[in-house]
Amino acid sequence: MIFEDIEGFVQVLPPMRALIGLDLGDKTIGVAISDRSLSVASPFETIRRRKFGLDAARLLEIATGREVGGIILGLPRNMDGSEGPRCQSTRAFARNLTRLTDLPIGYWDERLSTVAAEKALLEADASRKRRAEVIDNIAASYILQGVLDRLHHMKDAL
Repeated sequence: MIFEDIEGFVQVLPPMRALIGLDLGDKTIGVAISDRSLSVASPFETIRRRKFGLDAARLLEIATGREVGGIILGLPRNMDGSEGPRCQSTRAFARNLTRLTDLPIGYWDERLSTVAAEKALLEADASRKRRAEVIDNIAASYILQGVLDRLHHMKDAL
């Protein structure tokens, strides 16, 4: 099941299960995992993209191993909020993934997540090579942390 908004997504999440956050690129998929209390997102892995079936199998292997309760995909909107080809590709990935899993899938606006990840890596004085190796899963953790922060604000508002 795919949810356009976090409010619908959170209603179907099983309790005490982690979330997985994904930053889909043309060549790689950045993967981040949350803790079970949905407080902290941590970079996990960068998957080199091959074929959808192989990529999805690895993602679902991670999801099963980490007892994930839901999947968040970064939605790469344009800076003006419109959707371009990259959003269409992300939505197609989500549709294809729903054929392979019952896990709920949600979207999160990922504008500037890679910029924030790059800035953090520069501040940490990471080498260019190291930045290239980890930028995608760091960006995925920014995406997932945005969702976790939103969930906590929703709880506080109740």
